[in-house]
Amino acid sequence: MWLRLLLVLLLGAQLALGQSSNAVETPHTVRDTLLLKDPKGPHISEAYRYYTEPFSRAPDPEQAEAQWLAGKFRAGPWHKTLNLGLLHERVWMRLTVRNTEAERLRFLWSIFNFTDSAALYCRRQGEAKFTLLGAASSWVPAAERTFPARSLSFPFTLEPGETADLYLRIDLHAGALYLPTYIETAEHFLAWEMNFPFDRHWVWLLGFYFSSALFNLVLFTFLRDRIHIWYVAYVLCVSVFLMMEDGLDAMLLPTGIYRLIWTVGQFNFTVLAAAAGIHIMLLFLRLRTSWPRLHQAGHWLAGLAMGFVVAYAMLFPWAVRNSLPFLQVLNTTRELVLLSLFLYSWIALLLVVRTKNRRRLAAYYALTYLFFFTGFAIFWSNHVGLSSFNPIYPNPLAWGLFFELLVLSALLTGRFRHTLRQNARLRERQLRQRNALGARLIEAQEEERTQLARELHDALGPNLAALNLAWQSPAIQKVLDSSSEAAAAGKQTQLLLRHLRDQVRTYSHALLPAEPGQESLTESIAALVELLNLYGNPQVRVHYDDGLEQLPPVVQQAAYRIAAELLNNAVRHARATEVTVRLQRHPTALEIIVEDNGRGFAAHTPGSGIGLRGVQARTEYLHGNMVIDSSEHGSRITVALPC
Repeated sequence: MWLRLLLVLLLGAQLALGQSSNAVETPHTVRDTLLLKDPKGPHISEAYRYYTEPFSRAPDPEQAEAQWLAGKFRAGPWHKTLNLGLLHERVWMRLTVRNTEAERLRFLWSIFNFTDSAALYCRRQGEAKFTLLGAASSWVPAAERTFPARSLSFPFTLEPGETADLYLRIDLHAGALYLPTYIETAEHFLAWEMNFPFDRHWVWLLGFYFSSALFNLVLFTFLRDRIHIWYVAYVLCVSVFLMMEDGLDAMLLPTGIYRLIWTVGQFNFTVLAAAAGIHIMLLFLRLRTSWPRLHQAGHWLAGLAMGFVVAYAMLFPWAVRNSLPFLQVLNTTRELVLLSLFLYSWIALLLVVRTKNRRRLAAYYALTYLFFFTGFAIFWSNHVGLSSFNPIYPNPLAWGLFFELLVLSALLTGRFRHTLRQNARLRERQLRQRNALGARLIEAQEEERTQLARELHDALGPNLAALNLAWQSPAIQKVLDSSSEAAAAGKQTQLLLRHLRDQVRTYSHALLPAEPGQESLTESIAALVELLNLYGNPQVRVHYDDGLEQLPPVVQQAAYRIAAELLNNAVRHARATEVTVRLQRHPTALEIIVEDNGRGFAAHTPGSGIGLRGVQARTEYLHGNMVIDSSEHGSRITVALPC
């Protein structure tokens, strides 16, 4: 379907070009004198003649006049543009003009395309030779020109009824002699220039181009997808080319940037844009996975094109001064590179559109590419001299880019939404994997704690109890009672054994509740507090709300571990006399508060201990939060767990 649409558009363009060509070939009478008037007279195509000569000759209007007298000049085409195509020669335009008004008028002969250098010569009635009225170069931005304007404009004045012969010399080395030119009064020219950006739609077209580029920069900041960077490069290259085509760059850009882009070359920006377009196509169609060789070919072709632009910018100044034949090779190669980029794009699209898994993407991209290609085909045919057809202002390429960006922005927005959905699914999958890994780690930790608690309770605990019983046996007591010193040592040893047995019991219960899998959260914490209060210093109190038994087992288990760790820290490190534990149930969270009246965290940074880091890790795993309030008068640690 897209191929048929393309053929229809190309046939329509060919028919339009044929009609334009027939219009150009319509016989007409060339006037000998162009009758100028205010505000706007006839176009110079009604009266001018032109002649070309090699750049190697020194420019001389008298020599050009000799060629005129010898009949070497030809009448220009019946069109507002002198289009000679790919020609590397100097152009002379001869025109006889007359002021038909009854007052002295100031006129401007303007060239609206970039030229390396140009000059206007005049011979008035009664003069034998031509006089140089002015010379200018488009390498100088508009503000620095003799007559500041986006075009190269040469002023001259004519008295009422005065007749003069004019020569306009044009030197252009870029290899595309497409020269829109016009003569009008200075007042009319200035009025037109003020309204030009609005009348030719440039204000909102450029606004659309650059806002589209900015929008894709925003997308890139979210997705880090390189397609948006290539999109920005593509839009900027084509926009700069279009600004250069109508001289807007001379009005808007600073001197340094203006000269830099013309060092690159106007038509080389189309090469760069085509190379960026290939990268967009490769990423949009995902050819790296489905068509690796086609992807590699496009990648290398785009890279070679960008390398050629760099080489062209470096060699062009040398070729202009030293080797005009080599300059022609450079310009011809540029056209071949440009055509190869477009040819590759269409071949790639036609190949991919035949595959099932990429057919829809290729069709969508072909639609966007078709708009730009149609506009470029018309523009390029004018550029190489095949036609002088401009059906719409400012030019078909500008509108082709507008419709292409309009559709491509919609496609990239869809790609953005698709990528967001993919990223959301990826984050969800990663979150599930992280939660599963965290659950396995906590489960392994609980198994390790259970094993350690049982070892303490079942192995070390009975041995300590047996040692205590053995120490209390009659034989040992008889020996200890034999002297006062032995009795005192025996009593101290018995106290140490009892303290060690109680500590082992406390640690085993802190690691594992007394009845694993059976006791509730409140019962487990109450048993732990009872053990901690055996010695009476510090005094541990516990307060808890009703309904804690209905909490999910994961929350109860985490709450017990957190409370046990915080109590252990307070008892061992805080040097407190009172420790209070509160478990408060709220509608959406369980709040664990551990307070003490100890020395706080004045000696070290809160959260630096292993215990608090473990509490923080458990809290974050359950998406809770922990708040530490510590001073020299005590500490208050609050942990909130979603329930």
